[in-house]
Amino acid sequence: MATLAYSPLFAAEQRVPESFWISLQYFNLYRIFIAVLFLGATYFAYEPINFGAHDMRLFRAVCVVYLILGIAAQLALRAVRERFNLQLSAHALLDVITIPLLMYASGGMRSGLGVMLLISLTGAGLVAPLRLNFLYAALAAIAVLLEEGYWVLALDLPSASVVPAALLAMGYFATAGATGWLAQRLAANERLARERGRALANQTRVNQLVIADMQDGVLLVDRLGQVFEHNPQAMRLLGNDSLRGQPLAAVLPGVEARWRAWRDSGARAAVSIDVQARGREVRARLLDTGTEDQTTVVFVEDMTRSREQAQQLKLAALGRLTANIAHEIRNPLSAISHASELLAEERRDPDRRRLTRIILDNTVRLEQLVADVMQLNRRDRVAAERVALSAWLGLFLGEFVANEGVPQERILIQPGRDVWVEFDREHLRQVVWNLLRNAVRHARAEPGAVRLSARALGEHVELSIVDNGPGVPAAIQGQLFEPFFTTDSKGTGLGLYLARELCAANDARLEYVDDGPGAHFRIVCHGGAVA
Repeated sequence: MATLAYSPLFAAEQRVPESFWISLQYFNLYRIFIAVLFLGATYFAYEPINFGAHDMRLFRAVCVVYLILGIAAQLALRAVRERFNLQLSAHALLDVITIPLLMYASGGMRSGLGVMLLISLTGAGLVAPLRLNFLYAALAAIAVLLEEGYWVLALDLPSASVVPAALLAMGYFATAGATGWLAQRLAANERLARERGRALANQTRVNQLVIADMQDGVLLVDRLGQVFEHNPQAMRLLGNDSLRGQPLAAVLPGVEARWRAWRDSGARAAVSIDVQARGREVRARLLDTGTEDQTTVVFVEDMTRSREQAQQLKLAALGRLTANIAHEIRNPLSAISHASELLAEERRDPDRRRLTRIILDNTVRLEQLVADVMQLNRRDRVAAERVALSAWLGLFLGEFVANEGVPQERILIQPGRDVWVEFDREHLRQVVWNLLRNAVRHARAEPGAVRLSARALGEHVELSIVDNGPGVPAAIQGQLFEPFFTTDSKGTGLGLYLARELCAANDARLEYVDDGPGAHFRIVCHGGAVA
């Protein structure tokens, strides 16, 4: 038959809160202070006191020992942080022995020092288990009763003086019980607070990760219309790395008036507003948090991205079909080209040479079209790497001007902080080559007609290619990235579409920004400033 046993009180504890050790240190400092105060009172008091009234030498000796042991206990607490209950019990036992001795040296119960044990029991009860609280109370009661019994039996004190000692002993038990109950409630509340604090910290961390990874921008706006918090996507969508503290009117022009009217109307339903921001159409959705500080949450959605995603779904099947058709066209196209070259060698008639040249030119054009389509079919083969953009642009520009026959002074790389991007090198070369060739073709023939610039914006980098040409008419801006759309009679209509597809394959975004007289194309990709 198994015997019931209490859990060990003086074994090594698994975990004791740091606040318990700090409380024990402070209470021990109180013990040192009391020892110094009592000892000093016997030497420097101006009026007669009861301290040491029966035996001054014993009173002073006990105070000195009490002070020395208190200092030793303080040093032990700093050096050893284990077996908390054992150290606490040693401190309580020191008080249970010392204070009755001081009572005896001062004349017993009439000295009033017995109340000091109530303070000791209260301090110990705040951090000790309930069983130890009653143990300390029992030891204190025994010590006080023995001290007062000695006065009655050995020193002929009236037996009625035992009654105050008995009442004080009962107070020890009452104090131990009440303090232990309060300590248990405090410990339970502390555990609950810690658990809720951990749950709140976990929830806050999850919320931060979710908001930071959202595709939509999030702005928190106070009652005065000032942005006081935002997520990284809002910074990227609105193209501003210092949104905090700015008025809503500066961040989202055209929204503030609608926001104030919506807030003043007392409406609680969300409302959506479509506006233009940095050359792209965005939708701002206003949501009232219902808090006392009247905070408004503004979700900023990139409508251009939504339309592009819908367009991608529509073109996915077409892309696969076109790639298969292009593969089938390539072989007969090669045969036609070869036959045209043989025909040009055999016939010397000028008219035939002109017709042969037309065939060859159109064959080359078709070959380029097939190559572009085949390149689309290989857009998922990405080997992204970290590319230092300043050094890469310098080498790229030298290759570009040599192959395209463009004066280098027409292209200006605007200085700025060195940045890096996460991109497939060959894909980056094709995208920038295509955009730069278009910019050179439409820009005016003057130095600095085409400008390249890059800047870091949070965890992303914006690479801009701007020319001083006529720009893109607003009527056709929505068709820029559609396949086979071109304004050049010799173009294939796949250049910009292919460039955008290659950017998407590298988790980047190619967009047209209508912010000036010329054309402005911007690549937004993962990257940052070079440390």
